[in-house]
Amino acid sequence: MRITRALSASLLMLGLAVAPAAADSSPTPTDSASADGDAPTQAGTSFRTATEVEQGTTATASGSTGDYLYWSFPADAGQRPTVKATVKLPQTHAAQTWQVDVYDGLRRRQSCQYGAQTRTAAADSSSVELACVLRTVRAWSETWANDPLPGTYYVRLTAVGLTTADLGLPVGTEVRVDSKDIGGSAAVDGSLAEPLVPGIAVKSEADKDGSKDSAVLSAIEPEDGWSSGWWSDRWVWTAIGGMLAALAGVGGYALTRGAGRPSRVPPGA
Repeated sequence: MRITRALSASLLMLGLAVAPAAADSSPTPTDSASADGDAPTQAGTSFRTATEVEQGTTATASGSTGDYLYWSFPADAGQRPTVKATVKLPQTHAAQTWQVDVYDGLRRRQSCQYGAQTRTAAADSSSVELACVLRTVRAWSETWANDPLPGTYYVRLTAVGLTTADLGLPVGTEVRVDSKDIGGSAAVDGSLAEPLVPGIAVKSEADKDGSKDSAVLSAIEPEDGWSSGWWSDRWVWTAIGGMLAALAGVGGYALTRGAGRPSRVPPGA
């Protein structure tokens, strides 16, 4: 009976521990209505002038074919961002190929796990939709690796291989970034000292010199701040594994120790 009660208590604790872990691994809900109210309506023309956009917000911009349009967004450790872009084409145009590229805080081009990163719109198409699902952002990585790291990410949208007749035609664009929280399966043993955001290197150097002047950092960051991988649900599963191992040891001992010394056998025998 004691073993049964112990197992029941452990299963109850297991259920309570798994509930928050499962909640953390699900996509983060976003209030689109409130977020889109402050959505940007223009795009930058370079990395330095990229328009900042929060995750879960649909940014819009007007441009011309042949332009390079830039946006930036924050991504933290454990997130797997998905970038979606829609280009509304003019009524009359030739076949056009559009492409969306994503760069990290070091301006390294990040490959897409899957998604239509480049698509060609036929001459009679009114719009073209692009998507890029990035790899999961890691809290730390080797210096030689091209792994995505916490910080600012840049989205570049442009048309490639245009004909001369299509240059300068007006287009409308929509860009949206959402992330899925992967959880402890993507956790690593390490973290960055600072996220890779614009101005962080200049700010750190100014702090060392004792100067009060510092660079203006990126104005956007994750809703809960930069975690840099200090917490993941791997801690929960590690604790659960330890409890189950302890219970298995107690149960094994109870099953193998027998009924003890028979009552008819004297203690000194």
